[in-house]
Amino acid sequence: MWQMMDLLYGHKKQMVAPEDALPGRGRYPYALEREHLVLGTDMLGPDSPVDPRPWPIGSEEIILAGGCFWGIERIAWQIPGVHTTSAGYAGGYTPHPTYEEVFSARTGHAESVRVIYTGGDDTLRALLTEFWQQHDPTTANRQGNDVGTEYRSAVYWTTPAQGEIVRTSAEQYQEALTEAGRGRISTELSPLSEAGCGAYFTAEPEHQQYLAKNPYGYCNHGFNGVACSIGA
Repeated sequence: MWQMMDLLYGHKKQMVAPEDALPGRGRYPYALEREHLVLGTDMLGPDSPVDPRPWPIGSEEIILAGGCFWGIERIAWQIPGVHTTSAGYAGGYTPHPTYEEVFSARTGHAESVRVIYTGGDDTLRALLTEFWQQHDPTTANRQGNDVGTEYRSAVYWTTPAQGEIVRTSAEQYQEALTEAGRGRISTELSPLSEAGCGAYFTAEPEHQQYLAKNPYGYCNHGFNGVACSIGA
């Protein structure tokens, strides 16, 4: 089956060069949804193009990518200490892309989830525990049947302190994978500011909290068989 998938979509596993990426645009080509369907919180915060508002005091932001963003977002919004989540695009070169453009693998973006959390390092470690366990971080540019650079595994942090915790978590989870006889982590680990154009772009409203709107919708996330609780 994987040979057939590679035959059909193997070209999408090659990262587009910056000079070959789609040009994008200067603003969103669609209206943004503001209220989180599940948490009832503001998904846009200071990034709203029409009504910017600050995040709660003490909030931190991190971007997670691990295949289809519908499943990763549902994992994230259930973690205690998470203020809000949104599905979007990060790590690529095209400003304000559309879903169809990202799916073409010509933007460099990964389907991503922005997580705003107020629970400090404990929440971040809980997020990372579920992140590592609920997808396969050893498959480059693929999760299950989803093939392409837009489905790559990635963590983009926004502070140096987060970066230290993320790198430590990757080391801890690699130890668990090695003990289980599994492969090497291929997850992209980077400050958001150094990933592609250095920005996160909120996705179209139909993708926000998709699995809350469609409880039986497509999701290929679940326990990958290797447990590891990320600690200090």
